[in-house]
Amino acid sequence: MFIVNSYALAILFCFITMLCWGSWGNTQKLAGKTWRYELFYWDYVIGVLLLSLIFAFTLGSFGEGGRSFLADLRQADAGNIGSAFLGGIIFNASNILLSAAIAIAGMSVAFPVGVGLALVLGVIINYLGSQKGDPLFLFLGVGLITLAIILNALAYRKASAGNMKVTTKGIMIAIISGVLMSMFYRFVAASMDLDNFVSPAQGKMTPYTATVIFALGVFISNFLFNSILMKKPISGEPTGYKAWFSGKFPIHLVGVLGGIIWGIGNSLNLIAAGKAGAAISYGLGQGATLVAALWGVFIWKEFKNAPKSTNRMLALMFLLFVAGIILIIMAGQ
Repeated sequence: MFIVNSYALAILFCFITMLCWGSWGNTQKLAGKTWRYELFYWDYVIGVLLLSLIFAFTLGSFGEGGRSFLADLRQADAGNIGSAFLGGIIFNASNILLSAAIAIAGMSVAFPVGVGLALVLGVIINYLGSQKGDPLFLFLGVGLITLAIILNALAYRKASAGNMKVTTKGIMIAIISGVLMSMFYRFVAASMDLDNFVSPAQGKMTPYTATVIFALGVFISNFLFNSILMKKPISGEPTGYKAWFSGKFPIHLVGVLGGIIWGIGNSLNLIAAGKAGAAISYGLGQGATLVAALWGVFIWKEFKNAPKSTNRMLALMFLLFVAGIILIIMAGQ
């Protein structure tokens, strides 16, 4: 299988993760013009599962290092399979709520608040599980990103002063999503031998196998979580499977593309974790909050009618994010 052997390549993969995790929400925005997010989300999880299988049978099966996907799957013990699968369930619950927050509050708020909170808590959780990297730089970086999250929430609150009900609802859903999202990565990382991808410990999985099991957890749990939301949506009228099947192929393809984009980021992030460490790899990947905020502000114009004072807050937010990401990179040097 393909294995990352240099820290520089691991950081590059984490930056690609950042771009992917911060950009998949654009497909929801595009589909959302004519397509409910609950229906979009079915296509999204299909894309996540499809990408994980493509990576498993290509990068995860060719080459001399490590175990190939099918051989690795056969030897994996039930505890590690269950851990990665549980990670998928937790992620799915959090991501459905994140999708709802995007629909209510927009990308420039849902991502910095939800995913930003997940970054802060997730780095702490993953560092405690696998202590790789300089804690001083790591947590200084996390601290700066926390300040950026607070600034973004304040800017959105000021921009939405005339609609405080939507502001509060969107932010609260994003916060719940962030708390849940901070937990999923640790369960997936725990199923792998992060110290040795070349000769993984017996019973542990390679990142390619763990990603497939994780994606199955996302897909299968969606029959419960998303079915409930379709009948009792957070916003809008109830919908059903008939509406999904009546959708035309191009609109389904947009959702599948969103899942593939996110899945590429997820796979590369787990591959990089063996060299960079789970905390640094996860922390950099969740710098997606900056990418999503840039999309929301400059492309989707979500702060178009905001008071001018919010521009200074947004500028400071971006600077804090960038400084925090630089410190997280330095933590692994």
